[in-house]
Amino acid sequence: MSVQQSTVTQSSSAGWTELWRKEDWWAVWLGLGASLVAYALFVNGSSIAWLAVSPPKWSTFPQLFGHFEANAVRYLVQFGVFLGLFSIAASAIGYSVRHFVLGFVLVYVLSVMVIAAGAWDRAIFYNLEPPLIALVGGLIISNVIGLPRWLDAGFRVEFYVKLGIVLLGATLPFTLIVWAGPVAILQASIVSIVTFLVIFFTAQYLGLDKRLAATLGAGGAVCGVSAAIAIAGAVRAKKEYPPIAITLVVLWAIIMILVLPLVSRFLSLPAGVGGAWIGTSEFADAAGFAAAQTYGGFASTGAVAGTPEQAVWSYTLIKVVGRDVWIGVWALVLSVIAVTRWEVAEIGGGVDIGQIWWRFPKFVVGFLVASLLITLAVRNVTFADYNTIIRPGLIAPITSLRVWAFTFCFLSIGLTTRLREFAPAGGKPFIAFSAGVVVNVALGFVLSALVFGHYWASLAQ
Repeated sequence: MSVQQSTVTQSSSAGWTELWRKEDWWAVWLGLGASLVAYALFVNGSSIAWLAVSPPKWSTFPQLFGHFEANAVRYLVQFGVFLGLFSIAASAIGYSVRHFVLGFVLVYVLSVMVIAAGAWDRAIFYNLEPPLIALVGGLIISNVIGLPRWLDAGFRVEFYVKLGIVLLGATLPFTLIVWAGPVAILQASIVSIVTFLVIFFTAQYLGLDKRLAATLGAGGAVCGVSAAIAIAGAVRAKKEYPPIAITLVVLWAIIMILVLPLVSRFLSLPAGVGGAWIGTSEFADAAGFAAAQTYGGFASTGAVAGTPEQAVWSYTLIKVVGRDVWIGVWALVLSVIAVTRWEVAEIGGGVDIGQIWWRFPKFVVGFLVASLLITLAVRNVTFADYNTIIRPGLIAPITSLRVWAFTFCFLSIGLTTRLREFAPAGGKPFIAFSAGVVVNVALGFVLSALVFGHYWASLAQ
């Protein structure tokens, strides 16, 4: 992740050249371009799914090898498209294309292995979350095996995560907010704001750097790993901060997978209420979905009231719709605060108001524009049609591309993190994040089971 920079190094003198010389803008162009191509193919009866291939769920190695054998051409074309587009961007930004290509080849091969491992049908049982696999695998390669520094040209952490966030916007049309209803949005907003503030001010009280505090707060309040990385970029955090946040997000996400369904069952919460509580308490989308599915399984056996669909749907409304959209809000707010408050205090004097735009993370603009484009595409669609037609034909392939981008990012974090250079942070980040966990879980239970309990218990899709 980028090293903290002074405001004076960024100025409007860059002018329009930023549009083709900055990672932010290349992430926007590529993310929006992929979304537009996906939509164009969709309205003409086709899909970008052929290019967005990824390992499916598998249980035996012959199944997995059979998939790769049958889809070898798709993976080769996908790799070629990624490599071609990313190399053009790398050249425009100023990286060595030769070094970038060699680094990206390693990233892509490892990403195939990571996504395949995450698709194993026993991965959830063993808590093998793809972000954790990617991060730990990258750390082992970087610190045990060792890699030449010039390969870092292909390990573009910020570029990959920014691209992934733009693609995330293309999977979250504003229409979902209308379908979610005011209760889901209100509850998710309360949880996002309170959790962020608790983690941020606890970290500040413990003496942690405010940029680390913001990174931790975003990881706990919004969408886990991707939010932590995005906010770290928005506030110009030190490169060692995102791995700290990622580790804590994944640790608590794993704990929540095991604990929340069991506690919800012990309390005999209806399926919709349990799903909503999981949505307000989990930090990672994949982990939360696994927990919601587990609780839905209890409902299918009659162990708790309600239906499996209620558990999954209430979770989706709170976490995927209500909380994840806050990534753009926090990125905007914190980038403004970083420019106008934190950096002014650090360098002294005033700040050019134009710095807010030049320093504002442009990928957030891409996130919002992508969401708007998809919103226009589905504006006259019912929710039932969205789930049966739009999601599998348009949204799911874009989601697959987003997973690739985020996996590139997680691997790159590990591959560029040398533990001998890692600034030890002690147990303070854990304490700050855990304080947010306690408040998150307690507040989520009160809102889900007591304040809005009737709404979630009677939820119907």
